[in-house]
This record gives sequence, structure tokens and C-alpha cells, in this order.
Amino acid sequence: MRIGRSGVVGILGVGVAAALVACSSGPPASESTTVPGPPSAGAQPPDAVPGVAIPAGRIDSAVTDVDGLARDLMRTSHIPGMAIAVVHDGKIVYAKGFGVRSVDTRQPVDADTVFPLASLSKPIAATVVAARMATGGFTWATPVHTLMPSFALADPYVTEHVTVGDLFAHRSGLPDHAGDLLEDLGYDRAAVLSRLRQLPLNPFRDSYAYTNFGLTAAAEAVAEHLGTDWATLARQAVFGPLGMTSTSSRYADFTARPDRTVGHVLVGGVYRVSPQQRDPDAQSPAGGVSSSATDVAKWMEMVLAGGSAGGRLLIPPDDLLAATSPQSMSAPPSTAEARGGFYGFGFNVTSSAAGRVVLSHSGAFSLGAATAFTLIPSADVGIVTLTNAAPIGVPETLDAEFADLVQFGAVQQDWKMLYRNVFAKMDQPSGMLVGVTAPAHPAPAGPLSTYTGRYDNAYYGPATVTASGDSLTLRLGPKNMAFPLRHWDGDTFVFTPPGENAEAGTISKATFDGDRLVLEYYDGDHLGTFTRPAG
Repeated sequence: MRIGRSGVVGILGVGVAAALVACSSGPPASESTTVPGPPSAGAQPPDAVPGVAIPAGRIDSAVTDVDGLARDLMRTSHIPGMAIAVVHDGKIVYAKGFGVRSVDTRQPVDADTVFPLASLSKPIAATVVAARMATGGFTWATPVHTLMPSFALADPYVTEHVTVGDLFAHRSGLPDHAGDLLEDLGYDRAAVLSRLRQLPLNPFRDSYAYTNFGLTAAAEAVAEHLGTDWATLARQAVFGPLGMTSTSSRYADFTARPDRTVGHVLVGGVYRVSPQQRDPDAQSPAGGVSSSATDVAKWMEMVLAGGSAGGRLLIPPDDLLAATSPQSMSAPPSTAEARGGFYGFGFNVTSSAAGRVVLSHSGAFSLGAATAFTLIPSADVGIVTLTNAAPIGVPETLDAEFADLVQFGAVQQDWKMLYRNVFAKMDQPSGMLVGVTAPAHPAPAGPLSTYTGRYDNAYYGPATVTASGDSLTLRLGPKNMAFPLRHWDGDTFVFTPPGENAEAGTISKATFDGDRLVLEYYDGDHLGTFTRPAG
């Protein structure tokens, strides 16, 4: 299973919880709309489930314990750096950094240090979209092709009917992580989105598959409809009004920040600066936000306040509520008594063991970022944890421990072990030959000249195979990435695929059959056959 790219861990909290245990726009509003005063103390909507009572002082006590939780995780995980913020009752009650931005420079992390958010970008993107619905002439139920006429999927019916909400809820029928491997090969956003129409579809609105580029397509359609680019829209709609001055959806802005982290990976059991840093611009709405703990806290305050900030309405409450309400079942219950997991529009939406609704999302780059936030709206409390190391479950663990302290007064599970085991199972190399001993006496390859040439593929683009001496080289993608082909047996060679999605140790077969070349790693959706033109 692929894990390292922006987002598969976005549903991890849902999966762990499950293992353990029609949209409308609000009235026209603008950023200058005055918000009504809060309801009287203790007032609840008639359909609210109060959950296990939280006595006075417990949240304050939980906040006091955050330092100890963080230091313990830093000590046991050895990750280089982490930043945390907690919001409660409309204000930031905790914000602090731990460790260093880089093991090379040793500069300290603080609450304003900027981190890549990875898939924590998705719920932020949902609020950007929701903030422009009332004035932009669209809703969650608007078909994407009416906003971006160039958009299409394999089925004409789905193309005509798939909505902004469908793509934000991962229920379009696109296969899991559709388009991610194209990004790894160097294709830009426009090229990836144009190729989504070639992918086979699962049942429309009757299946859940997490897709960075499906969500990106919907966000890009909204920006195109509004006559701007996504990064500018995000700044104007949310980051600027909330005073998130260290936040951006452009990678160039992140690299220009003086107080920012770099990604780290484990090398020989020691964290080192990743030799390749993750540029997520191609999927910016789904995984390209960079921000600080302090800035994310401002955003969490707004979400907990139902779309308001500083006494003014930023997002119509109904449009925000749709995003934070169950829209897809992302993790069906494993038994009759287990709780299922749901996904809204960019948000995980679950219920805790205390009977309280929990909003959350994780993010991860295998090149060195792991993030998570958790909101408990009924307690008006939230936490965000940002780290600069490849994902092993640290942010999710801290957030889960804090949520337990808020709801129960004590940590209820060994979250550290649970998340460590989940990530270890997911973070496995792929390929039929992983762990297989090479043949002691392989069948010989044919003359290398019989394998060389250009092999065409409409989805991935051409593959070119060249020979030099007694070796073959495979080249793929718009950047002409080169991969040595090592002989395995007969007409089968192997290579190491590139990018964020290829876990360490992944091996792909490259099998030649006359004028056909099948690349195993790229054949998950049966699109991995490349054909050499006749003659």
C-alpha cells in the first residue's frame, strides 16, 4: 500500500478509530457580515448529543499536560522538530515549538516556524471554497464541468454530474490516489488533471477512494470560475482575513520563509535532512499549504466558531456545516458494535468513545513531513501538531492523547504503539519481487537492441529504452527521468521507481514482450502497458 505521498494518512485516524472501537448554501454573506452573539451558556441544538460530561477545569488540565506529552514523544521518537498549538473558548491557549528546524543548522522550532501541512491542506481548501460560495454563484452541488469546461472523466454521465462536493468527499469513482504517480514523474497540475479522464472509474457516489487530484480538480475549477489562481484565492478568501501571515499555497513562498523547517528521513536509524525536498505545487489544494502552528490555530478557531472570526462572518455557517458533516463512509465498521468513519468535504468526521463529534485530518510526506489536527466542537477545543520527519504517527498520537485527556481525564489507549503499528504496516515496499531472491541461473536476456526504442502510453506518456554497453536505461516523464534496468530473468528486468509514493525497497518489473513493455509499478489501474510503434 502506498503511504508516502500527501494524504493517504489523511484518513488514518478514521481507520484506527474504526478498528478500535444533501448540501445547501446559507444566506448571502460577506466578510463584513456581523455575527450574532453566542447562545446562552449550556445551550445546545435539539439534535446535539452531549457526550460524556467534561467537568470544569479538565481542559485547562489537559493543556497543562501537553508539554509532557510532547517531550515524551520527542524523546521516544527522536524526530528533529515539532510545533503544537491548542485553541479553546475562542483563543489560543497553548503554542510552542520543540526541537530543531534542521539537524544541520540546529535552529530551534517555535510556534511560528513554518511547516509543510501535506494533506492537512484538504480541510483548509474546503473552507476556502466554502468562503466563496455565497458570492461566487456555486454550491457544493454544482457540477464541476460547469465551472471548468475542460474537466472530464471516463464516463460521460459522471463528467456531467460529478460535483464540487463529490470530489471533496472522494466519492467521484476515481481510483485511489488517482494521478499521484504522474506527479511523481514530473507532470504539472494541468497535465495530471487532463489525464484523469483516462482512468477507470469505480461506482459513482457509491464508493470511497482518497484522491489528491480529484479534490484538486474541484478546487481548481472554483478558482477558474472566479477568475483567479488557487494560491491567490486561498490568500484572499481565508489566509488574509484570518491574519495567517505565514501561510501560503505556493511552494516558492514556503522556501522563502526565514523561519521554516526542512524534511527529514531516517538513514541508518538516524534522522538526516532529506536529499530531496517535497514540492507539492501540482496538488496544492490537496497537499500544498505551508503554515505555522500559530496560523493553523487561527483557522481552527474560525472553524470552531462556525465560520466567524473577530466578530465577523467569514464563511456562511450552512456551507461550512456541509463540509464538516458526514458525506461519505470512509471506514465501514468491522463489526455490528463498532463505529464507522466518515468523510465530509475535506474533513474526517467521526464520533469518539465519549459520544462526541470529532473533526480531524492528517497529512504526510515520506520525504519528511507529518501533521495532524483534531477538533472537538462540543467542547470548543482543538489541537494541531506539526512535525518535520517522515510519518510514523507522532502527530496523531499526541492529538489522540490530548483528546483523551479532554474527554476522559486520562489517556485511554497506548496510542503510540497503535499508530506505530499502523504506519509500519502501511509503510511497506511494493512489487511482486520484493523479498524474492533473484534466480541463481536466470534465463539469458535477448540482444539488448531488441528492447530499445520508444514505447507509447497515452496516460503516462512515452517510455524510452536505450542501451549502453551491456546495460539498459528506462526514461519516463516530462523530465526524462532515467532508471537503470537490471536484468532479472529472460525478458524481465527490474528498476526502482521514483518519487513520493515509492516506499523504500519498492521494486518494479519491466517485462518486454515483443513490441509491448509492461511496467508493474504503473499497472495498478491497468494502464501500465507501453507499446512500441510498428516499423
